[in-house]
Amino acid sequence: MPTAPVDGNDIHYVTDGDPADPAFLLITGLGLQLTAWPEGLVDLLRGHGFFVIRFDNRDSGLSAKLDGPPDLGAVLSGDSTSAPYRIDHLADDTASLLTHLGIARTHVAGMSMGGMITQALAIRYPALVASACTIMSTTGNPHVGAPTAEATTALLTPPGATREEAIARSVGISRAIGSPAYPVDDDVRWKLAAAAYDRSYSPRGFSRQLAAILSSPDRTDGLRKVRTPFLVIHGEDDPLITLSGGEATAAAVPGSRLLTFPGMGHDLPAPLWEQIADAMAANAGSTPPD
Repeated sequence: MPTAPVDGNDIHYVTDGDPADPAFLLITGLGLQLTAWPEGLVDLLRGHGFFVIRFDNRDSGLSAKLDGPPDLGAVLSGDSTSAPYRIDHLADDTASLLTHLGIARTHVAGMSMGGMITQALAIRYPALVASACTIMSTTGNPHVGAPTAEATTALLTPPGATREEAIARSVGISRAIGSPAYPVDDDVRWKLAAAAYDRSYSPRGFSRQLAAILSSPDRTDGLRKVRTPFLVIHGEDDPLITLSGGEATAAAVPGSRLLTFPGMGHDLPAPLWEQIADAMAANAGSTPPD
C-alpha cells in the first residue's frame, strides 16, 4: 500500500501512467476518497500524456485519521478553536506528498474542497504548480458560492448508525447535489456509496474537514497574485457551491478561464468527462500570464 509520511501521518496515494510523463495531481473533496475521481476521467488524462496522481486527504480514505470531533456549532458561530487544521494545512500535506514522490512541478486539479486546496497550493507553493484547475469550488469568501437550503440540509444529515443507514445518507446527498441534466440511477449511486463505505468510513473525519473549510480565511487576495495557467470549471446548476463561487475564483486569478456547464450540479457527469479532460489538458499547455 503506497503511503507518504507527512508530519507523522500517512497519506495514501495511487498513480496511473508513465512516471516519465508530466505529472497531473488530482485532489478530492470534502469527505471523499481518491476513488471519487472517475476512472474514465483518469484514463482520458492519461491519454493526453499525463502521469496521474490521486490521494486521500488526511481524515479520509486510507490516509491517517485524527482524533476528536470539532464543535461544528461553535465553528459556524465563528469560534474555530476546535478545528484541528485549516485548508492551508491540507495544502502543506499535498506539497509534502509531492516531495516524497520526487515531483518538483505538477499540474493540479481539485474538486470542491480539493479546489480550495489547489488554490492554497498555488498561493503557498507557486513553484510546485505548473497549472491549476478548480472544479465546483470557491474562494472562501462567505458571500459567494453559498449552498441552497436543500443542499445544506442534505450535507448536514446525521451519519448513519449502520452500514445501510450510512450508505442511504450518501445516496441522499448525491441525489440532492447531483446534476439535474445528467441524472444517475439510484442503484448506481448505491453501488458507489457502498464501495466508498467499504473502503473507508470516517464521519468524524468528514466533520474535521468541514471545520477546516469553515475556519479557513478568504483566499481572494492570495489568488490575485497567482501567475500560473488557471482554469475554473463549474456547473451552472450546482446547489452545494453555487456558480458565484466559481465566478469569484475566475475573477480573482489574473488571466484565468471560466468554463461552465448548464445542467451540471456538484458532481462529474460522465457525458462531460471528455470536455473536462480536454479543457484541463489545454490549460496545462497554456502560457502563464504576465
